[in-house]
Amino acid sequence: MGYLGMGHLGMGHLVWLLCFSSLALSYAAGGDVCVSGHNSGPVFEGQPSNVLFPEGLTEEPVIFTCQARASPAATYRWKVNGTDVPLGGDSRYTLVAGNLLIGGPQRGRDAGSYQCLASNRCGTVLSQPANLRFSFSPSLIPQAVSEGAGSTLSCQPPAHYPVLSYRWFFNEFPVFVKPDGGRWFVSQATGNLHLAKAELKDTGDYYCFTTNHMDVHTKSVFSRANQLTVLPDANPRKSAPKIKVRFPPETYTLTGETARLECFAYGNPVPALRWRKVDGSLPPKVVPSADTPTLTIPNLGFEDEGVYECEAKNAEGQDSYQGRIIVQARPEWTEVMSNSEVEISSEMRWSCAAAGKPKPSIHWLRNGLPLRTQDRIEVNGGQLRISHLTLEDSGMYQCVAENKHGTIYSNAELRVQECSPRAAPKPTLFWSRGTELLTNSSRVTVTPEGNLWITNISRADEGKYTCFAENYLGKANSTGVLSVRDATKITLAPSNADINQGENVTLQCHASHDPSMDLTFTWSLNGSPGPGEIRRALPSPGGQTIGDLLIVNGQLRHAGKYACTAQTVVDSTSAAARLVVRGPPGPPGGVVIKDVNETVVELGWSRGYDNHSPIGKYVVRGRSPLAPGWKQMRTDPPTIEGNAESAHVIGLLPWMDYEFQVVASNILGSGEPSMPSATVRTRQAAPTVAPSGLGGGGGDRNELIITWTPVAREYQNGDGFGYILAFRKRGAPLWLVERVAGADSTRLIYNNQSLSLYCPFEVKIKAYNSQGEGPFSQTATVYSAEEEPTDAPRRINASALTAFEIMVSWDPVEHVTPYGAVQGYEIRYWRPQDRREAADRVRTAGLRPQALKASGPSRSTTSPSWPQQLGTRVCPPKPSSPPRNP
Repeated sequence: MGYLGMGHLGMGHLVWLLCFSSLALSYAAGGDVCVSGHNSGPVFEGQPSNVLFPEGLTEEPVIFTCQARASPAATYRWKVNGTDVPLGGDSRYTLVAGNLLIGGPQRGRDAGSYQCLASNRCGTVLSQPANLRFSFSPSLIPQAVSEGAGSTLSCQPPAHYPVLSYRWFFNEFPVFVKPDGGRWFVSQATGNLHLAKAELKDTGDYYCFTTNHMDVHTKSVFSRANQLTVLPDANPRKSAPKIKVRFPPETYTLTGETARLECFAYGNPVPALRWRKVDGSLPPKVVPSADTPTLTIPNLGFEDEGVYECEAKNAEGQDSYQGRIIVQARPEWTEVMSNSEVEISSEMRWSCAAAGKPKPSIHWLRNGLPLRTQDRIEVNGGQLRISHLTLEDSGMYQCVAENKHGTIYSNAELRVQECSPRAAPKPTLFWSRGTELLTNSSRVTVTPEGNLWITNISRADEGKYTCFAENYLGKANSTGVLSVRDATKITLAPSNADINQGENVTLQCHASHDPSMDLTFTWSLNGSPGPGEIRRALPSPGGQTIGDLLIVNGQLRHAGKYACTAQTVVDSTSAAARLVVRGPPGPPGGVVIKDVNETVVELGWSRGYDNHSPIGKYVVRGRSPLAPGWKQMRTDPPTIEGNAESAHVIGLLPWMDYEFQVVASNILGSGEPSMPSATVRTRQAAPTVAPSGLGGGGGDRNELIITWTPVAREYQNGDGFGYILAFRKRGAPLWLVERVAGADSTRLIYNNQSLSLYCPFEVKIKAYNSQGEGPFSQTATVYSAEEEPTDAPRRINASALTAFEIMVSWDPVEHVTPYGAVQGYEIRYWRPQDRREAADRVRTAGLRPQALKASGPSRSTTSPSWPQQLGTRVCPPKPSSPPRNP
């Protein structure tokens, strides 16, 4: 519907013109007149943005941009921190076509928040705020750090802006520190240099090298030397990982940004790092950094929110740490306001809505000033209602949405028209167009109330229309101009689309419109704002514009009905299409335990959503306390078809706790796993594995000591676990049997007064539990206790090699005797004037005769070439007594 006056209508529409006795084509504001149809309030085409300026660069000015489209042209003024900038009163400030130039900027007096106000006779609009901040780099404070298995060199930068980037170099520039297999890590959060395991080659001077990146300037500085000394250790201590660099327990990020989590551990050997998402799977976009100290998650979305864990592991143990990523968003409009022309004394309602996280707060401005509930004005969040409109209510209105991440503005102009016929007695009303008197026809209707209706309007209907009112007291008339605009039409509507997850898709939306008006495109998904990136509307031949919607890396959540709306201040039109996203299946539901025995568990589950692609197969994954990570399990059948809802998990360990989850897959990949099943313990069974590491020997006279390696928990198969040992003298027909209770037992000491010295025994071992006994191990030979050698070496010779060295040689004794096997020799030497009891001693390594070289207080031995003597021994039979427990 249009109004008499400077009206704007799309062709093909219906026009309804009201007749009145007086018509105001303008409103007054300080004496200026805003003429409907000829004038328009300011609309920003360029707004100021944040400026980061290097401190001390006083010869360059700071420039804030501000440009607005308006008729008549806008005038500009600026505010800083809510106070007017003294344009003309301070030579440092210059206004150039709306842009603000600040000469000789200084942090103490110029830093702050700047906003531009653009005004003309139709109203005032306020720009988004822009911050002027100054950067500076620190003078670094060096820190000396002592050596350790794990160590930290501290960069300790003072307060600085913006964020620095850090590197370290070793001894001289530019020999920068490299990761070296994960031993070194430079934290970009603190600048500190971390060393997981120190080595001797690490001794030297280290320098923290910082770079301050700014739009117009880059500055790098480095600290004084941080000295690291690594002290040698003949036997470096092994240590389990200990995580020293931890990301925050809660990390707040914005959609579309990149999150970086840091984690680094000390330990020997150097720990290996692994990242995982506790409440889901790591997205493919983070795979390159999944085993490095920094986990990088680019282009964050709400699906990336959750708990992330860093695990450090080496041969000595493991350590882990968890923290949560919380994804938030800047405000985005879901509903905007548009220009409005309404009659005087009527009511006007505007609404606007914005999405964001945290939820944005909304307030209103009129001509750049806050608008609050009072008298005829009611402000309720995103709702604005003004009742009993007056001409003074005309102006530029702004809806402002903000949260802690940003502020956005929606602008519209309100024009209040005076349309109130006043006459008594009731006048006769008729219309003319130019000099032509209008009468009723197929397209034109003059109602009894004096309203003029024109249907199927075209540009031929443009012109001046005059309403005449007449009674016996006199005559009056009022003239207005009707302007006709081209109707907005969708020239290329979006088409239904079908894509696979991860693909990009463009939903096309082209429209034609009247070139004298601005055209905007908005998209909705199932009635809510759509995701993705909307290309900027670009002019094209024929007055068409393009508002295509580009969805990058399409996900299942992007599926649905998309509606494109092309809108001008006069009209709007819409077209819709449906997007189907095919992807891996959703998680199966309700994993339950149906049956359990010693090595097999039967699982059941319900089908999940196939996401438009048939489920091809299922995989069962499991974990136990001994292996906490999920791994694929063996099943019966080996391949679980997509229509199955149960399977047997085979090859399990008896008497072991398990959890299971089921993963569905189709041709597009594997989906998310199901929720874990309840923990189930398999039934007990007799042992199936014999203990290993069977050996022994030594001890006191009349003892036989047998040792073994305890059986690990996963092979015990049940409670009441222990060991059964069988042993006999070599060649004897009967086995003696001893039982040793306790899974952690490692030895049996058998004592018998009739045991011969150094007598060989055949020994074997098996395990038992409450369900039965396992198999025996292979037979091993273990000797009973020995006694000291009784024979001394003969033909001892000593000769001087130098003034400080002597050589000693001798004939070896029998290697094997009835009392034991000779392990080596001990040489004693002393000066003639010393007592024999004070002799120095040295033992040889092995059985070969040795040469002793003595030099001052330190002595060493060497091995000459000498044949080793071999011997045999016989163990005479002796009566035995029954075995007993140690």
